[in-house]
Parts: sequence; structure tokens; C-alpha cells
Amino acid sequence: MTAGSNMVEIKRLFETGAHFAQMKSRRHPSMKPFLVGTKGRQEIIDLAKTAEQIEAAKAAMAALAREGKTVLFVGGKVEIAALVKKAAQEVSAPFVATRWLGGTISNWNEIKKRIERLAELTEKSAAGTLAKQHTKLELVYLDREKKRLEERLDGITTLAKRPDALLVVDTKHEKHAVKEANDAGIPVIAIMSSDCDLREAKYPIVANDTSRESVRLILSQLTEAFAKGQAA
Repeated sequence: MTAGSNMVEIKRLFETGAHFAQMKSRRHPSMKPFLVGTKGRQEIIDLAKTAEQIEAAKAAMAALAREGKTVLFVGGKVEIAALVKKAAQEVSAPFVATRWLGGTISNWNEIKKRIERLAELTEKSAAGTLAKQHTKLELVYLDREKKRLEERLDGITTLAKRPDALLVVDTKHEKHAVKEANDAGIPVIAIMSSDCDLREAKYPIVANDTSRESVRLILSQLTEAFAKGQAA
């Protein structure tokens, strides 16, 4: 990245409020090198470092896409869940935009069985075979099972294997997903504010993780890099 393009990137980030971190009392010790001061009670993020981190994360996303790897998008916070879902769908990636389903990585074989079960119920329902094989009461129970699975597996029904990487918004909020990924040695790319532990992400992007505009801007850059990698 040239000095000029770096300044443009910093300006874009600043305009979305990406520089606003958490209050000092909530700061994780690992984040101190990425903060440059305070405004009121909020600490301020060094956006020059954020811009460099975005470039590293974009390179990682492009490389993953070129290699045909699967990136699972994760972000269930109310204010950003829709953004995470939209970003994932733009590059046909799986996503978790609700509560993390425990075992998605650590107990993948069981999750895979549930995905296959949902696919079976969906296929039979579409073909009309369920109505021929079951009583009305059984159909009620099967419909409930199908709806429950759809709700829990929303976004990951296309997963055929464990993901190769996670793209996470707010590692503190998504601590269960991050722990499962780290335990399995799966790299984490993360948009994370000053209350998060920097060590939990291989490719951290220190920025305001509650600002919709900041998250939207960074996600758009990461998905664009992924799309270019897919096309390469």
C-alpha cells in the first residue's frame, strides 16, 4: 500500500468512526500498542495500524479463495448480524449470524449429521413423500423438527466439512466460536475492538466492532478480496 492510498484508507475508516475503541477500564492488555489516546472516556485506535491489518487480512482472504478454502463468517451481535449475513452471501460463504451452535467445529461429525437430516427432510417434503409415509401427527412432529433444524443451522447448511478459516466480528462476543477454532488450529480473521484479546486472531483488525458503518466498510473490503481470489 502506498502512502497516498494508506491516507485515503485511514480517512475512510475515520469517517465511519472506526477509531472509537472501548473505555479504558474495558481495555484488554494486548491492545495497548494499538491505541493512541482518549476522547472523553473512550480510547482511540491507531487507524494507520488498522489499515495495515486490513491489507494483511485481505491478502489472507484472497489466498484462501484462490485455494478453494471455506471461510465461515461469524457475527451474531444484533447491530451487525445482518451485515455479516449479507457479506457472506455475496461470496456464497457459510455464515453464523445468530447464536453460535456449540460443536460446529469441535463436534463437527454430529453437526454434519444434523445438516444431512435437514437436507433429507427438505428433500422428502418437497417431493411429497413425507405425507405418504407418515400420519398427520407424525407430520406435525417432523415439521417441528425441520423448522428447529432450519433455525439452528441457518447459514451453515452448505458446509460439507469443517471450515478452513473463520471471519469473526467481535471475538469477545463470539468467544465460543473463537475457542473452537483456536483449539482446532483453524485461523481466525477478526474485526475486534480494544476489549478483545489480540492473541485470539491470526489476522486481527483492531477497529470499532459495534459501528455498523465501520464493520460494513471492512467487511466489504474483505469480501472483495475474497471474490477476486475466487475469480483468479
